[in-house]
Amino acid sequence: MNGQSTTAEARFATCPIDVDTSSGRRGAYSYDASNYRIPPAGIGFPRTADDVSATLAWCHAENVIVSVRGGGTSMAGNAVGEGLVLDLSRHLNEVVDIDADTRTATVQPGVVLAQLADAVEQHTDGAMTFAPDPSSKSRATVGGSIANDACGNHSVRYGRTTDHVVALDLVLADGTRVTATRSGVQATDPSDAPAVARAAQLTADLADLTRDHLAGIRTELGRIPRQVSGYHLSHLLPENGFDVTRALVGSEGTCAVVVAATVGIVDVPPSALLLILGYDNVVDAARDVPDVLKWSPSAVEGIDELIVDTMRARRGPDSVAALPPGHAWLYVELDGESADQVAAAADRLLTALRRNGRVLDGAVVSDPVIRKGLWRVREDGAGLSSRLPLPDGGSITSWPGWEDSAVAPENLADYLADFTELLAEHDLIGVMYGHFGAGCMHIRITFDQVTAEGRGVMTRFLDAAARLVVRHGGTLSGEHGDGRARSGLLPIMYSPEMMSAFSRFKTVFDPDGLLNPGIMVSPAEPVADLALAGVSVLPWQTSFELGSPGAQPGQGFVDAVQSCIGVGRCRSHSGGVMCPSYRATGDEKDSTRGRARVLQEMIRGAATVDDGWRSDDVREVLDLCLSCKACSTDCPTGVDMATYKSEFFDHYYRGRRRPTAHYSLGWLPRWLAITSRTAPLVNAALKSPLRTAALKVGGLTTERDLPTFVSGRKLKKMLARPTPTADADVVLMIDSFTKGFRPEVATAARRVVEDAGHCAQTRTDVCCGLTWISTGQLDQAKKRLRRAAEALDDGTDRPIVVTEPSCAATMRKDLPELVPTEAAARVSKRIRSFAEQVAVQAAAGWQPARELPDEVVVQTHCHEYSVFGAATQQRALGAVGVSQIHEATGCCGVAGNFGFETDHYETSMAVAEQALAPALRAHDGATVLTDGFSCQMQVRQLTGDGSTHLAQMLDPSPESDD
Repeated sequence: MNGQSTTAEARFATCPIDVDTSSGRRGAYSYDASNYRIPPAGIGFPRTADDVSATLAWCHAENVIVSVRGGGTSMAGNAVGEGLVLDLSRHLNEVVDIDADTRTATVQPGVVLAQLADAVEQHTDGAMTFAPDPSSKSRATVGGSIANDACGNHSVRYGRTTDHVVALDLVLADGTRVTATRSGVQATDPSDAPAVARAAQLTADLADLTRDHLAGIRTELGRIPRQVSGYHLSHLLPENGFDVTRALVGSEGTCAVVVAATVGIVDVPPSALLLILGYDNVVDAARDVPDVLKWSPSAVEGIDELIVDTMRARRGPDSVAALPPGHAWLYVELDGESADQVAAAADRLLTALRRNGRVLDGAVVSDPVIRKGLWRVREDGAGLSSRLPLPDGGSITSWPGWEDSAVAPENLADYLADFTELLAEHDLIGVMYGHFGAGCMHIRITFDQVTAEGRGVMTRFLDAAARLVVRHGGTLSGEHGDGRARSGLLPIMYSPEMMSAFSRFKTVFDPDGLLNPGIMVSPAEPVADLALAGVSVLPWQTSFELGSPGAQPGQGFVDAVQSCIGVGRCRSHSGGVMCPSYRATGDEKDSTRGRARVLQEMIRGAATVDDGWRSDDVREVLDLCLSCKACSTDCPTGVDMATYKSEFFDHYYRGRRRPTAHYSLGWLPRWLAITSRTAPLVNAALKSPLRTAALKVGGLTTERDLPTFVSGRKLKKMLARPTPTADADVVLMIDSFTKGFRPEVATAARRVVEDAGHCAQTRTDVCCGLTWISTGQLDQAKKRLRRAAEALDDGTDRPIVVTEPSCAATMRKDLPELVPTEAAARVSKRIRSFAEQVAVQAAAGWQPARELPDEVVVQTHCHEYSVFGAATQQRALGAVGVSQIHEATGCCGVAGNFGFETDHYETSMAVAEQALAPALRAHDGATVLTDGFSCQMQVRQLTGDGSTHLAQMLDPSPESDD
């Protein structure tokens, strides 16, 4: 621990809750999803409302400023601060009560929005839900949504969070507990005399404030649906019932800390469909919005082609369903009592819009799976638009800062037309998407925050953009809040009188200014505290070639690590695979984002993490990374933590003794060469009393069963048939795992390939080096990959089919990054996973000769998911006629060496409970498909039974190996 951490630890020694002042933790919490970086003094994780109260009372006595966060997805810099950061998402995350009769739910502030919606839907059998659904709903919390007045895709129907909050239990800056209602303020505990007195004083002060500023509040606030900027004082007006609850929504943690909320729940329409409309540009799309709104849609969202192109470039052409022609699209969701009624409305709407002459075409999407995929393109907009691919393989980086302006929907087209001209005047590119139906735009812009010149352009642009949106009758913020990004621009939008009223409102609740200072009241300039300002990062020499074309040598690692912008999809608990370790622990440091932020601190040589490649802080946050590679696909910005971990471990352990498992499992192919000659003796020893001692010596858990080692003689016998070279049109690469533990998969794979009329050449003489890569022993890995590339680069374009998905992924992705030769690039392009090969064969007319099971539980290997596509196994199984496919979407938990290591066994089993174990229990008796050897071992651990490889399931002659 460095000296600064020691001083901070002493400062918080008497705090009522434990405060983490370690450099790694402070580094991770220096950021949210905005442009800003402010290292905190410490981070606390209160478990109860009483903890929050006691902590704030202590901070008040010690004059410590406090910032509160939930999911940390703020794009305006609302969730970072230099004092004590309280993370309420870790423990204060319970749904306390759901009452369908009163149409309310009571929740703690750390509850994730999607989890609340799911809980309400389950409680009401799908009849009701919680309405606000921002794109970050899978990780954003109720408390954060209250703080920023979040809205979401369906705000044209359901409005803002403001419209759904009934009451708020609060802790004031001095620790006092009060409850805000829709008619005033009261003590949370009526027997708490000081709280009763404080509530009465708050009520009187707020009444005075409202009376003194009646005219300004009535004329300047609440003018358009998305007017989120500033405090929402219009709710205090007499005609609005002196609604203190709604006045506090959107106050961004500057007035009080929410420790519980009562929120409204709404009915779910029985039927819905999505109408996709294509346009030449976003301005044309916006022109049609007023006519679309006449049809009472539940959502009207817009995206431009840059986001769609990025999605397809990063995740493959199948990642976006077919869209109508155009360069911009509107997502219009219609709902109603019946599917026929909604479909008829969609047809009439499309006909009406065609008369306007702007829409190019439209497509009705009723299939819920396709709709979900299209919504994900919109929901991942912030991340997808942050790194826009260029034709040469490079990219353009865009940033928030002006991502949240809003105007009345009828003014949106004119605003966007003028805004496009403003971008051109400043030589900037803006990626446009957002809530078109509410007039709210999310626009990420190619700001240069590093140089003084770039920050000057940014300052001038923000000033001009603020004046432009005000000229169009709009608001600086329509959803994300003002934060550090826009608070300094509020005087452009509001009169001096209103700015004075805002300051007074803050003071009424927080007279000492300890809660999230610098937000809305007394802010710094929007370009203060930028994370990239003035940063000059030296190139970091790496083994992986991560740079884009034209990048300086060694710059690739820096660019890759900086690609994390904090959107926090890795903090979700459902959907996709990322991030299994965070889902197991719920700790920010174990998320992809937490790790990336600490790596960012490392490369900038920050005071929080200053040991470079030798940093123990980085080593700690990477410890529970399973190297599943799911983040490389699921993360909207393409962060590949498995690669960064491998690179870091390679440097960190140079000249140091490694964990024993790095030698026992990291060198596994080398040991298999020995055990293939002594397999009976090894297997006997592992069944004897020597087993426990041997496993402990190897750094392996004694809780997990080990596989049976196969003798080389048996493998040779099974593959005894000569493997042709000249006549072969498919190369079948048999990896070390298959050779060493399940050679029957190799022979089954060969028979399946040849059953389709191919001639297979079997290669058992190459190794992908995966175990050395996953343990960060990259010199050894590169030697094996280089040999593999030279051996397989035979001057043909024959597909190379690899039976083990992790090895296939290594040959496809890691090979050209670690061995940047033309031979490696050629071989990489020829690699197929076995499931890919099956889909190709089926597309050419082949069908398996044997009867297949009707029902299959499939554990898709994480590496296959990330490198070959999430639907690879599904496509293969569907192509051969399997009708019931139950996919365990999630990491199995073994992940190569991870689940065999002593310190990781418990986490490994916790990860298995996220998807695999529940799927096995739910479909007991179904055929279990595990192409990955790690997945097979986890299934055996969970059930005691075996599973099968796709090749074995399709094998036309399974008895041949008997």
